[in-house]
Amino acid sequence: MLKQAAILVGGLGTRLGDRTRFVPKPLLDVGARPFLDYILDELSRYPTIEEILLLAGHRAESVVEGYHGKRWRGASLTVVSEPWPCGTGGALKHAASRLHGRFFVLNGDSYFDVNLLDLAAQSARSRSICHIALKRDMAGDRYGRVLLDHKRVKSFLAAGAQPSGPINTGIYCVDREIVEYIDEMPCSLEQQIFPRLIAEERLEANLYDGFFIDIGVPDDFERAQSELPKRLRRPAVFFDRDGVLNIDKAYVHRIEDFEWVNGAREAIKLCNDRGYYAFVVTNQSGIARGYYGVDDVHRLHDWMTGELAAIGAHIDEYQYCPYHEEGTVEAYRRVSDRRKPAPGMILDCMKAWPVRAEGSLLIGDNCRDVEAAVAAGISGHLYQGGDLAAFLRPLLEAGSNTG
Repeated sequence: MLKQAAILVGGLGTRLGDRTRFVPKPLLDVGARPFLDYILDELSRYPTIEEILLLAGHRAESVVEGYHGKRWRGASLTVVSEPWPCGTGGALKHAASRLHGRFFVLNGDSYFDVNLLDLAAQSARSRSICHIALKRDMAGDRYGRVLLDHKRVKSFLAAGAQPSGPINTGIYCVDREIVEYIDEMPCSLEQQIFPRLIAEERLEANLYDGFFIDIGVPDDFERAQSELPKRLRRPAVFFDRDGVLNIDKAYVHRIEDFEWVNGAREAIKLCNDRGYYAFVVTNQSGIARGYYGVDDVHRLHDWMTGELAAIGAHIDEYQYCPYHEEGTVEAYRRVSDRRKPAPGMILDCMKAWPVRAEGSLLIGDNCRDVEAAVAAGISGHLYQGGDLAAFLRPLLEAGSNTG
């Protein structure tokens, strides 16, 4: 599992004029908050990512003051300031001692709605040193184009050379071996390192269809002000756990007793790939009854996270309710508005995340689940066996037609 991401936040941003004279481009306000925050929000959706490096240059002190040593959901933030302008490749070389064996790299001035764990899974099956996430098609002359032979990158075309086609989004899954290709600084990944990797057939890419925006020019910076916050309000799929994601064997809490439902992991990946949030909302009265503890639930969910990451999938947040009014453990013996059919767990997710209720839905295996969904203002669907991905797919397609 990739546990680290590095964000390049050191560019000068000269095309934005005076806006970036005193503020690094990624820290410019977009929709009343720093653009970098949107990238951090997306990275921290992935529970496997534990560390985010901010590779700073221009006005690095602003990045240090705002982010160094902080946590963003489950990820720690560390700012690495370059001593002089090092370029996109040089920034990695300067931070080499901190880099993991394999990690994500993201440009700090662009946003692409893509399932990063799918990119990581594709990269794990190749011999490439770098794997690029490409936007499948982006009309206009602003961007260069990427020519592919299946997944292998053949060449890059300059901006204006072709009116449409795949573009480089500045999101990479990278092997640490790449720093061995960086001989001098400043060094550009795109202009100096990628041509060498193409020659060695060690640069690959995958095509994706998500929303993309780069704030590097004034027109797109202004467009981002309204469009980016709007795009990030996305629908969610809420999954009950026992009986939906795993076979219900009564109070499942041990890894050895957990058995995935057919198509369950694929159903979660389907949500990830289509831009939905994916949440688990599960009653766990076994805690109140003394059958197992909170640590057992966390341990099982951590194991599920690893199982999902192996196929390029993830759950954005696990919500569970340990309470029951007839519990034998006093600390958990009470009525709770988080216990389904009450909607508390769903509502808590909708408060903590930019969830759009329209198009959101819950998959459960009993009437309590559906009642909780209705009480939260979303649709509830009763799953009664079979391939979960096949069950979910038409529901998402129907939602995309109305969302």
